[in-house]
Amino acid sequence: MHVDLDGAWDGAALGLPALDLRAWGPRLRFCAPDAETEAFFAEVSPKLDGARFLVYGSGDFHHLSALWLRRAAGGQPLTLVSFDNHPDWDIRPPKWCCGSWINRALDLPQVEHVAVWGCGNFEPWGWHRIWGNHRDVRSGRLQVRPWGDGRPARDQARSHVILQENWRGRFERFAAGLAGRALYVTVDIDGLRAGDAVTNWENGRFAAGDVAWALGELSRHATVVAGDLCGAYSAPAYARRGQRFVSETDHPELPPSDPGVARRTNLRSFETIWPRLTGGRC
Repeated sequence: MHVDLDGAWDGAALGLPALDLRAWGPRLRFCAPDAETEAFFAEVSPKLDGARFLVYGSGDFHHLSALWLRRAAGGQPLTLVSFDNHPDWDIRPPKWCCGSWINRALDLPQVEHVAVWGCGNFEPWGWHRIWGNHRDVRSGRLQVRPWGDGRPARDQARSHVILQENWRGRFERFAAGLAGRALYVTVDIDGLRAGDAVTNWENGRFAAGDVAWALGELSRHATVVAGDLCGAYSAPAYARRGQRFVSETDHPELPPSDPGVARRTNLRSFETIWPRLTGGRC
């Protein structure tokens, strides 16, 4: 199902049943109070009509993946696999925020393990790491796999770091280790390189075909029971001044995006990734 919060996607081109929730978009963008988030979930969840795979708007809404995961979890143990240019592991408030939602996923007792692949921004490095969820990293419940290309040799040598030359081999071993597990998979297309995605954030290093290949590896060893795709560019709109301030402070300064070009670019990557994510099951 297409959950339309911000007009980021060309709904007709997606060819999916659509739910128009654009009235909620400004209230939820980047961050939202607990009460607002729970009110949204209570209203929307019954309308999703059992859809297991969702496509929705900008990566500014990625915290909603924790709600979609809540729907999917039920009573079964799940592993969450995220493809993202950001770790989204920040332990600072606000609680419901696109930069901290991995912690909301880890709040769910059914979620046994979380793995984030393809982080290319600054957060996994240097003093910026102090705001990360290292408790769950140390316990082994959270694994963050950042790109080391362009980093000093000492960073590239760290066991959790991936490089363009070796990431596929490491991912093959990772996927094989998930044999028999039930997976929830989320794809934020800001993890894709420039030219494959136009987003509200910095671009990552994956090609769309890389993510499609990785999804095939996951499906070969485990069962993807549900998932989502987000990250397409949309012009920001906010409901609260404080929300706007923290969002604009956190976002990188990027050149203006042409919405038409953004939609066409992102649609091509959607058409590459979506069939592998859903396996034809929607």
